[in-house]
Amino acid sequence: MSKKMVAYFSASGVTAKAAKELAAVCGADLYEIKPETPYTRADLDWTNKESRSSLERNDPLSRPVLADYLADIAGHDVIFVGFPVWWYTAPAIIKTFLGAYDFSEKIIVPFATSGGSGLGKTAETLREIVPMAIVMEGKLLNGKQKAEELKKWADSFEK
Repeated sequence: MSKKMVAYFSASGVTAKAAKELAAVCGADLYEIKPETPYTRADLDWTNKESRSSLERNDPLSRPVLADYLADIAGHDVIFVGFPVWWYTAPAIIKTFLGAYDFSEKIIVPFATSGGSGLGKTAETLREIVPMAIVMEGKLLNGKQKAEELKKWADSFEK
């Protein structure tokens, strides 16, 4: 049986709730991805072209600094990586997280929460950052999930 981790970034608490549900149903360790400088409401204003999130989105090389580098990636085979969808993809902080560790031969499963868009080309983008990992297609986890269905989905990623 694979050792699983749920690593997540949550700007408003919605993704955190989904991550905690997922970790609970599949017996995974939980790790919160935090930026060194927390995002403010103004930073997250997607209607403002000068907001922090907008600037990060428009700069493909943007890599916000992490608050810590303590995720035990080596001790896990399957890593679920959760985030809110920003402009049809993962926020730049997820790229920072993936670039900060050795994910060689790990299975990475993206999951996200979204107010209206899907995952777009997220898996493709993540594969470019961690080419030595096996990046699966992701899933939206909006709202309350049925525990048995969530567990079945999570257990389908065995190494």
